[in-house]
Amino acid sequence: MSSKLIDPAALSTMSFDWGLIKPLVATENTDGPAMSLMHVVLLPGEGHDRHNHPGSDEILYILSGRGEQMVDDSDTFPVGPGQAVFIPKAAFHSTVNTGWEPLVLLAIYAPAGAEEALKGLPDHREIPPGEVPRLARS
Repeated sequence: MSSKLIDPAALSTMSFDWGLIKPLVATENTDGPAMSLMHVVLLPGEGHDRHNHPGSDEILYILSGRGEQMVDDSDTFPVGPGQAVFIPKAAFHSTVNTGWEPLVLLAIYAPAGAEEALKGLPDHREIPPGEVPRLARS
């Protein structure tokens, strides 16, 4: 078994109209991980559209900010710091930042690979390592 220190500054950042994702442990930067770990920032008043991950369970862990979470097309519920959300494989879900500050969370996919679909979204832009991402796109 080998380990690898992940330096976020050495990794690219995914930019979207609604925020940023830093793939910390992902299929593109780690040799065959069983799970992946994303650092996600949702801008105030923004969120990502309803979607699913047909092949992966997802866990969200809220680090800071406030939001509304929907899982499996059910009613939304509030989420905040210290809370975790489990999203079963293939369940449709969405997250919206309802606060004035960024909603920051960790997203874990098991198995890894669900993050690759993000690159196909129409508003996806890749920010190279070392370039500081802007919270609002111009």
